[in-house]
Amino acid sequence: MSKNKSKKAIKKEDLIQAFMQFLQQLEEAGFDLFKTFGKTLKSWSAEIMRMFTVPYSNGVTEGFHRKMKLIQRRAYGFKNFENYRL
Repeated sequence: MSKNKSKKAIKKEDLIQAFMQFLQQLEEAGFDLFKTFGKTLKSWSAEIMRMFTVPYSNGVTEGFHRKMKLIQRRAYGFKNFENYRL
């Protein structure tokens, strides 16, 4: 028997429901820090939910920005854009 068949697949709806339950638990927590964290997550909930439903990522863009910042650090003090070229 395959390993994949024995494991239950996680559905998007289950993830969303678990996230909503987690938010509820944070709101009911006795610590102000947890409540503040819960409010922050709730304000970003649309974006977080989108992560469960959309299979896209901005990882390539973030990698490009990181590379540009590295080049900028290496070229510290250069005033001419041509000096940024590799």
